[in-house]
Amino acid sequence: MLKQPFHVALEAPHQAQLVEELNDRAFGPGRFAKTAHRLREGRKGLPELSYVATDGDVLCGSVRYWPVTIGGVPALLLGPLAVHPERQNQGIGRSLMQQSLERAAELGHRLVVLVGDPPYYARVGFAPAPQGQVIFPGPVDPARILFKELAPGAFSNARGLVKPAGKPIG
Repeated sequence: MLKQPFHVALEAPHQAQLVEELNDRAFGPGRFAKTAHRLREGRKGLPELSYVATDGDVLCGSVRYWPVTIGGVPALLLGPLAVHPERQNQGIGRSLMQQSLERAAELGHRLVVLVGDPPYYARVGFAPAPQGQVIFPGPVDPARILFKELAPGAFSNARGLVKPAGKPIG
C-alpha cells in the first residue's frame, strides 16, 4: 500500500491563520457573503472537530464544524472544507471528512448538514435533504442542502430553519 503524501490531524492553535489563508485561496473573498458563512460569523467553531492535512510543514487541507440547530434539533454545520488548489483530487478532502465525521460520532454528535456539491459529498455518505425540510437563513440552492446521519433516525425530526448554536464570541 502506498503511503499517503499527507498527514491528517487535529488543527493546532498556531495553524489557525494558515487555515484562514487556505480558505481565502480556495474560496476567494466571496466566501464571506455566503449563507453558510453567516451562520458561522461571530461564533466559535469546534476545535475538537477541526482537522488539517499537512505535507511536511505545508498545510494542504482543512475542515471545520460549527454547532447549529435545525428547527431546534442539534446538528453540526460542516464547512468550510478546503483543499489547496494544487493538491485537489488526491483524497485530501475525503480523508479530512472521514476522520472528522468518525470523531464527531464518537463524541456523540448525531447529525451533520452542509451546503455543497452533491456528487462530491455523496462519497462520504451525504444525501440531499428533501426539499423544504431544511431552510437556511439566506439564499441557498435547495439541491445543495445535504445531510448525513451519524446516528440512525437523527434527521427525521430535523425540520425548519438552520440557526447558529453555542455561545457567540466575545
